[in-house]
Amino acid sequence: MYSFNRRCISFLLLVPAVWRADAADFDPLQYVDQLIGSRAGGNVFPGATLPYGMAKAVADTNSGSNQGGFTLDGTPILGFSALHDSGTGGEPSLGNFPLFPYAACPGDDINLCVYPKKTRVAFGAFDSKSVVARPGFFSVTLNTGVKAEMTAAQRTALFRFTFPTATNGAHPLLLQDLSDLHDSRQDNGSVSVDPTTGRIKGQGVFVSSFSQGQYTSYFCTDFSGSKIFDNGIFANSRASANVKNLTVSRSINGYPLPGGAFVRFESPEKPVTARVGLSFISSDQACSNAEEEIPDFDFDAVQSAATTAWREKLSPITVSTGGGVDPDQIKNFYSGIYRTMVNPQNYTGENPNWETGEPYFDSFYCLWDSFRSQIPFLTVLDPSSVEQMIRSLIETYKHEGWLPDCHMSFSKGYTQVVNLLAVFDGYLKGLAGGIDWDVGYEAVVKDAEVEPFDWCCHGRGGIDSWKSLGYIPVQDFDYKGFGTLTRSLSRTLEYSYNDFTIAQMAKAMNKTTDAEKYLDSSNNWKNLYKENQTSSLFSGANTGFVGFFQPKYLNGTWGSQNPLKCSNIDNTGSVCSLQNTGAETFESSIWEYGFYVPHDQGSLVTLYGGPSNFVKRLDYLHDQNITYIGNEPAFLTVFQYHYAGRPGLSAKRSHFYIPRFFDTTPEGLPGNDDSGAMGSFVAFSMMGLFPNPGQDVYLITPPFFESVNITSPVTGKTATIRAINFDPTYAAIYIQSATLDGKPYTKNWIDHSFFTEGKELVLTLGKNESSWGTAVKDLPPSVGEYVGFNGTAVSRRIVPPNLRYPLEFRRPGLGFGQV
Repeated sequence: MYSFNRRCISFLLLVPAVWRADAADFDPLQYVDQLIGSRAGGNVFPGATLPYGMAKAVADTNSGSNQGGFTLDGTPILGFSALHDSGTGGEPSLGNFPLFPYAACPGDDINLCVYPKKTRVAFGAFDSKSVVARPGFFSVTLNTGVKAEMTAAQRTALFRFTFPTATNGAHPLLLQDLSDLHDSRQDNGSVSVDPTTGRIKGQGVFVSSFSQGQYTSYFCTDFSGSKIFDNGIFANSRASANVKNLTVSRSINGYPLPGGAFVRFESPEKPVTARVGLSFISSDQACSNAEEEIPDFDFDAVQSAATTAWREKLSPITVSTGGGVDPDQIKNFYSGIYRTMVNPQNYTGENPNWETGEPYFDSFYCLWDSFRSQIPFLTVLDPSSVEQMIRSLIETYKHEGWLPDCHMSFSKGYTQVVNLLAVFDGYLKGLAGGIDWDVGYEAVVKDAEVEPFDWCCHGRGGIDSWKSLGYIPVQDFDYKGFGTLTRSLSRTLEYSYNDFTIAQMAKAMNKTTDAEKYLDSSNNWKNLYKENQTSSLFSGANTGFVGFFQPKYLNGTWGSQNPLKCSNIDNTGSVCSLQNTGAETFESSIWEYGFYVPHDQGSLVTLYGGPSNFVKRLDYLHDQNITYIGNEPAFLTVFQYHYAGRPGLSAKRSHFYIPRFFDTTPEGLPGNDDSGAMGSFVAFSMMGLFPNPGQDVYLITPPFFESVNITSPVTGKTATIRAINFDPTYAAIYIQSATLDGKPYTKNWIDHSFFTEGKELVLTLGKNESSWGTAVKDLPPSVGEYVGFNGTAVSRRIVPPNLRYPLEFRRPGLGFGQV
């Protein structure tokens, strides 16, 4: 561990000089608005933290949507805590050990201050105009006149409370309790206060969010700025300065009994600084973390270091602010980038379950969400952190036996479907950084081959059926492992794509037999396609489209699920999550899952009747509001027009959703941010390159700015996307022609070398669609053939030829070969 000064200096020495030069000319932090998504279910964490920081300080409000702690929905403040997650759905997580300030107790009687969280909320009202949120800083003033400011180091939060001076000689009080946001504390939370220094130490056992687990967290709080008058503990609604230690049970009524400690100060004239050290190992380690990271309570210095860390992370991307572009567009872009680095969190050195010297990241909510754009975005902007995340996931596999999908507060979270792509995408794009890829491959193969006894929280269920039938059946007979027997259609499609990524990894490692095997099973998605299946709206009107995926039983007969069930227009009360009464699709409809064949769009276009019909179906998905852009399965569908030779329509859809559904207001997100997934969708879309994760493919659309520069942290080279005829009204959003490093470029996609080699992509724009990127030879790779483009059938190699491990299978029936 290091003090914040030493850590900051070490970090700066590792930053390429070009980053510092860019930062001197352009400060991205001026365009970060942390309050985007702080109302109406965005659930963002808008407070003070470092990139991937463990300490996350903010005010916690009494809201039904306080998963990130703070909301701007008019609800009052419950306290100020320093552990949070960002953008999650479901029940709130963390929010442990909140502080709460009083300018004075009535009559200076400690028993007349209000201690329980449920009742002290009456003193938590605030004016939203007093809220200030900047990278590394958060501030709000209560209506009682108490101003609360906060900043953070990696494992330590620093709060500064300024009290009104007109207290008639009474003493300001700070309490710290043993609760969390979800009131999940279990038995025997404890707290102690040092009678001389006022140091408060404590711990509690809490329930992990979205999992079956529990975790123990610890804190150590010290004070500076004003002399201590007295201190003690409180239990329920009473306090005593004569008692310095407390152990409290959960209680008998299902709600944790209020308990904690308080400190009073001599004078309200000086601000009180509270340093809260955090740990998941012990209270002593929490104290050590605080003393090493923030030795001298220098609020301004800690804030400055946090600001510098954020500036360095965001500075590799610069955009042109001229050309008449709306500043809100720039704010939307950089705020999205910022949110990609709030979660997951770097808990290295704080894992109570194992310590091997490897990085440890937590708060993966969940990889099923983040693999689609967040992890790929960080692979471009911050690959060294992604390398650490992958090492952490592999280390988790070593100790828990499986790669996780969701993992939070040291607990295995519930697997939504299954996902290996966050690991493989990094391999495909050349990440190394100490990653043991042999063990990584072992982990992904185990996921595909070995069924865990309890596949609620890791691995795959139904592996016997998968191998013998080529799909996951409805009501599967699965006696080897146990989990919720739903999502059979989603699992079939997603297992297919996961197997495709294993095939790529196997071929790159010269494991030819495995490569052929998993390439073969990656075609299993076709086994659930029912060519005569129709779809009708809930009004009874036929949509006019035929051919949809449908569930199947063990005996091969078809099951039935309305293709619009679980869609955005389904108002029938469908259950579509992890409930045991859930649908055969997860968080999405068959209509939307009908496009989830990321590796074989050529075959899918053919199944749907060729490119024209494919486009009509994709239009219907969006125009009828069947898809919900506030959920991650919608992301790729915005850009899948590329595969039908209509890249201009992808640009049109992108501009439809941004800023209509993603803007810079507190309610500016269409759904919860999912740990930065929504932020990365905005960032990639506005940058003009959207990934097909698990493949070395970025689909090209015009950026929302006249130019975008991305400096690779790996090579120090700067890639540029430049728009000629840029139109800030976005009427001219269709690419007419393009050059790559000065040479004509007609492909509607590009690979990762664009970033690492610092290439220049120049796009000439116009107001009408053109022929650019529409020819079969210019379409992204696909396992199967593209058929129906002027009667031409062309088999495309799925991996671009410039990569270090081309796949060159030519197998009957697979349509997999070379151009």
